[in-house]
Order: sequence, then C-alpha cells, then structure tokens
Amino acid sequence: MEPRRIDEHTWELPIGYVEGMRVPGRIYASDKLFDRAREDRAIEQVANVATLPGIIGYSLAMPDIHWGYGFPIGGVAATDVDAGGVVSPGGVGFDIGCGVRLLRSEVSWQTEGRERIRDLVAELGKRVPRGVGGGGYMRLSRDELDRVLRDGLGFTLGRGIGWDADAELTEDRGRLPHPDPEAVSERAKARGAPQLGSLGAGNHFLEVQVVDEVRDAAAAEVMGLFEGQVCVMIHSGSRGIGHQSCQDALRTIDRLMPSLGYRLPDRQLACVPVDHPEARSYLGAMDAAGNFARANRHVLSHVARECFAAVFGRSARDLGLEVVYDVAHNLAKFEEHTIDGRTRRLCVHRKGATRALGPGHPELPERYRDIGQPVIIPGSMGSASFVLTGRAEAEALAFASTCHGAGRQMSRTQAKKKMRGEDLKAELERQGIVLARSQWKLLSEEAPYAYKDASEVVETCEAVGLSSVVARLRPVGVVKG
Repeated sequence: MEPRRIDEHTWELPIGYVEGMRVPGRIYASDKLFDRAREDRAIEQVANVATLPGIIGYSLAMPDIHWGYGFPIGGVAATDVDAGGVVSPGGVGFDIGCGVRLLRSEVSWQTEGRERIRDLVAELGKRVPRGVGGGGYMRLSRDELDRVLRDGLGFTLGRGIGWDADAELTEDRGRLPHPDPEAVSERAKARGAPQLGSLGAGNHFLEVQVVDEVRDAAAAEVMGLFEGQVCVMIHSGSRGIGHQSCQDALRTIDRLMPSLGYRLPDRQLACVPVDHPEARSYLGAMDAAGNFARANRHVLSHVARECFAAVFGRSARDLGLEVVYDVAHNLAKFEEHTIDGRTRRLCVHRKGATRALGPGHPELPERYRDIGQPVIIPGSMGSASFVLTGRAEAEALAFASTCHGAGRQMSRTQAKKKMRGEDLKAELERQGIVLARSQWKLLSEEAPYAYKDASEVVETCEAVGLSSVVARLRPVGVVKG
C-alpha cells in the first residue's frame, strides 16, 4: 500500500498502511522533504502512531519530520479524553518542555552590534553554563526545586530574576496547569537540582541573531522587530529532570502494557489511558518538568541580559531586551478542539511540533490577539531562523500546530565524519559567524548540513496554512551547548 498524494504539500497514509491503524496518517511536506522522511522510515512511525487507542482525526507530521523514539520528531497526535484516549510519553519525548525563547533589542547591527559582537560572544561564552551534565546559573535546594516544578516562572520572578512582562509573553504565562512535584522521582530531582539556567548539549544553543528580512511588517511591528535589529534566541529544555522523568514513565508504563491489552506495532509507543493513575502521575511529572524548562530559559535570558549590559554599557531595559515569545515544542496538553461540529476534550501530543494559535484565540496574550501566536523556529547554527505566526486554519489542519525547526537529515555520527569540528568553526567564521569557545570535536555533530533547510520547512507550513512567516533572522554569534 502506497502513500496517497492529496495536494502539492499533503500526503496521506491510508488505514491499513500498517496493521491496526485507527485513523489515516497525514504528512505535510514538499516532495523533497517527503522523500527524506520516507528514506529514514519516519513515515512508518506516523502510521504506527495511528494505532494508538482513542486517536482522533489523523496521525500528523510536520515538514521537519524525522525518525524519533516511537513517535517521529515532528509528530502531532490527539486522543479523545472521553473515548478511551491514551497518553504516550514517546509522543512528548525525553526533553520535556524543550522550546525556544526570542529576545528582541533596540541594538542596531550596523551601528553597534557589528563592532561588539566578538566581545559579546566571549562574554556569553564565559557566563552561560552549558555542556553535558554540568551545573546551571542557580543551584537549588530540594524545597526550591519543588517550587520551580510547581510554579515555573513564578519562582524565578519571585527571586528577582527577569521582568514581570516575561511571564505574559511565555506560553501558558510561564506555568503549566497541573504540575505534581511529588510525581517526579528522587533520581530526576537529583539530576535537575544543579541545572537551572543551563543550555545543556546537543542541538541546544544561545544565538545572537540579526533580523535580515521582514515579510509581514504589521506583525513585526507588534512584536517589536525591525530589519537590522540584534536579537537573542535561546533553545533549551528541562535538562536531566525531563530526561529522567521520561525514562521513569516509560519503564513503568511499558510494564503495564500486557495488562492493558493494547496491541501496538512498536514497543516505544507504550501508553496508558488518560484516566489511569500512572497517566496522572506521568502528566503531573511532565507539567513539572515543563515548568522547569520554562524557568530554565527564563534564567538564561537573565544571563544574556547581564552580558549585553556589560558589553554595551547600558542596562538591559535601556537596550530594550524584551521577550518576543517563549514556546515549547515537546509537550502533551489537554485542549478543546472542534471535531465534526462537536467540541471535544483532547490530549494533544506535540513532539518536535509547536502550538500555533490563530488570531483571536482567547489564550493569546492581549498583544498578539490580532495577529496570532508567535512561533519561534530555530535554524542550525550557520543557517537562518524564523519568526512565524499561527493561523486560524491550523486548528482544523493540525490541532493548531506547526513545525518546530529545521529537522535532522543526518545522524550525529554521519555529520562528524563529513567535517572536523575545527574545520567547521573556521568555515562559520569565514561566513562572519562568531563562535564561543566550545568542544570543537563535537561541533560538527550540529553542523548546518546535518539539518534540513529551515526555509523550505517554514515555507511549506505557510503553503499548507499552518503558519505565516513574519521575519527571518541570521546568526552572527553562537554559544553551543
């Protein structure tokens, strides 16, 4: 059985593509992106997800789809809470709450940024905690950690870190609704307690970027973006606390599977009914880890503001270092969506996919009510990043979701074989991109050539009707995790 083309950017996997599918699969992709997803067998994972109990509509994939644990990265799936719906930790992933925050500034690249970029990147490189394991800007006592897990930005703001407006411009206003610190294991807490305010490793980064093209002037004005402007993009997540929480849940839920009677084509899709005690435990731990991730990016923003102030000799407020938006791309959320004319309560899994609310949605900050939710799409160190807005059509097309980034097209091992880290550093420097001191031997794992073209990804989402491009940003300074 072959995938069926619906239109220029929509592909369907019919029921029966794999045994046990309850709904069709639907993939939004250009020809080139679809072929890559097929090569790495990610479309098979889309079909596998369609076998989940209670799944509704379609098993969906965004244009940046690639192979992941159980679910493809770039996958979206909603299960009906009132009709046997399940939650699957593989549909969120190991880095719970991972996402992106964008800070804008009043700094012009031409008049100030260009001459100070090396000093700025050096300062960021010294002050921003990063790397595998490692500690963060804030080390927390057990009680303090529980408060972060419960309150998210409420804790960090209460410590005088950041500005009150930062919470308003963070998804869920900086706090997920049902965190349960008691559901987070002691092992997870031990891993997370030292790590608040750290990038981590892998594809995480803090980049100094310049807005080099504005495509939607009205939306850009609302966001405070203008051409030639220096911005800061932060991509990080919940560190060890999220990774361990996912491991803990997978171990428990996998043991439950035989007693639940589910027959799934991939053990990595281990799931449990939403109303099961273990589901409540996982979701409580997930929201807690998601709160940690939000607080983590918030603290990293504080460090970035301190660095800018030190280098430019003016306060962060005078520099206009305001949050544009902070949004996660690894979460499961309870949401209401209209299906066949009826409002249903769904558990929407987004793994490597971003919520993209359209104009007028009541959950949007007042500032963005008329233009739709900002969506921050990171590039890949040497390539452009994008700011989008959600569109109303995304509600029916993908449970109000869009892409999350460029999406891998090459494994880390393959990427390292193509170019040495030192050579990649030299190449990026030739392109005018300044890199903070790093472990150069690991740099090539995250090289631009290891990722798909983010431009093609976001333009496909725009063509489908999921989101619209507002601005493109190019990297000028990189601090890698």
